[in-house]
Amino acid sequence: MADEASARELRRILAENGVATDVLAGVEAACELAALDDVDQVTAAIVGAAGLLPTLAAIRAGKQVLLANKESLVTCGRLFMDAVRKSRSQLLPLDSEHNAIFQSLPESIQRQLGYSSLEDHGVSRIVLTGSGGPFRTLPLAQFAAVTPDQACAHPNWSMGRKISVDSATMMNKGLEYIEARWLFNASAEQMEVILHPQSVIHSMVRYADGSVLAQLGTPDMRTPIAHAMAYPQRVNSGVAALDFCRIGALTFAEPERERYPCLHLAIAACDAGQAATTALNAANEVAVAAFFADADSLYRYCHG
Repeated sequence: MADEASARELRRILAENGVATDVLAGVEAACELAALDDVDQVTAAIVGAAGLLPTLAAIRAGKQVLLANKESLVTCGRLFMDAVRKSRSQLLPLDSEHNAIFQSLPESIQRQLGYSSLEDHGVSRIVLTGSGGPFRTLPLAQFAAVTPDQACAHPNWSMGRKISVDSATMMNKGLEYIEARWLFNASAEQMEVILHPQSVIHSMVRYADGSVLAQLGTPDMRTPIAHAMAYPQRVNSGVAALDFCRIGALTFAEPERERYPCLHLAIAACDAGQAATTALNAANEVAVAAFFADADSLYRYCHG
């Protein structure tokens, strides 16, 4: 449990009813559980910087880690990847975009995530796709009147409230850009971000011979979760097959700097180094909380 006081109350109630269930609470308990000897696979899905220590505990214990907590890499990328290399833990990305990139890369890179040379394996560029969120076509003058509920109404995905706001501003794509740089050992020149409103192509990999490999699928998180949990096997995720005739067309565009300043801020922070990305993540968490508290507008959140 996250709250120690609630854990104490639950322990009391269980004891009064003769239930001998252990109740653990706090970050230390999460770290302890993640590193247990009889645990083989750990899903790191705690939102925000709070997920860093339990994820590191699992990695240092040599677990197979299904990584959904991008903030771990945004705030501590070098420390995180050094721990992966030292412990020989296996990272499997759960974010739909990073999972798509992973599936589109050679197995030799999959087995050495974060330390293989993309160029040596014939990879020229990683193409990170994003839908553009619910305000892709909204006039910029209307951003000041956007409500949290509107920002959370993503056109393609069903997600938590914070990540939905991050998607609306494309800060989420910026954080994913930083995560991809670390996960795939990619330079700025080896990264590309494009808008793809249909969310059918989840990301792509360009190769030196001109080939482009892409992972396509219905926008449903069950697909990357099933892939990572069963890797290297394939299992039925329960997701409906793509109907290409119904989709009809796939479109792409460059993200506008004026509409998505958070994306470009994140890319600049990544170029500036670890301290800048850590500060970026902290500032974003505070800004999103203020937006939910109705203390500020989405426009000021995006434009400073």
